Amino acid sequence: MKSNDKPYILHVAEKIYVEISKIKNKSNSFSNTDAIDAFIGSETYKEISSGKFHDEWFKQLENENKNIPDETMRLLKIQRDMMIKQLIQYPELYYTKSKSPLKISQRAFDHLWRMCESYELWCKEANQKDLILLNITD
Repeated sequence: MKSNDKPYILHVAEKIYVEISKIKNKSNSFSNTDAIDAFIGSETYKEISSGKFHDEWFKQLENENKNIPDETMRLLKIQRDMMIKQLIQYPELYYTKSKSPLKISQRAFDHLWRMCESYELWCKEANQKDLILLNITD
């Protein structure tokens, strides 16, 4: 890569990644899976899954007079809508009686995992290895 500027599309992935890293660091015994499970239902998760995170970010970008191409904004709005659909909130229904995740909960977990993977892959590509904290892609 010629630039280490993070693409706008990775902004939410970085937020998720950093928050999951903080959760994992609070407990040495937490695996990446445990940390993602703990992230589900957090305030940040609720913000992202409701679309509020993107809406506030869009307002901030507008207030800062960032000149973002229309196509990029269109993709970011698609990303917001996808987050709302993939991270739909059903906290009481996270596990069945058999302690296995429900399909909708597994979908949210898988989506968060992929977001973390995407962020780490960008870190590797941009030679930002010091930002890799979870080692999900190893």
